[in-house]
Amino acid sequence: MHQAKSQLSKLLEEVEAGEQVVIARNGRPVAELVPLPAESSTSRPRGGWRGRVDMSRFDTGDAEIAREFGVE
Repeated sequence: MHQAKSQLSKLLEEVEAGEQVVIARNGRPVAELVPLPAESSTSRPRGGWRGRVDMSRFDTGDAEIAREFGVE
């Protein structure tokens, strides 16, 4: 555990390279660092919920916020 804390950046580099890293406490495995699948990108295209979410009943109680969301 101490090694993982002090070398987290190095461990993440290994995970980014496709490795799986097991973290243990007192010799017992407690966690595993694994690479995320490629489709788990944090940058998603906008409008993915368009047509699936109805904002017409969204009540902010604040006209400025409602204008920002286009639900005046």
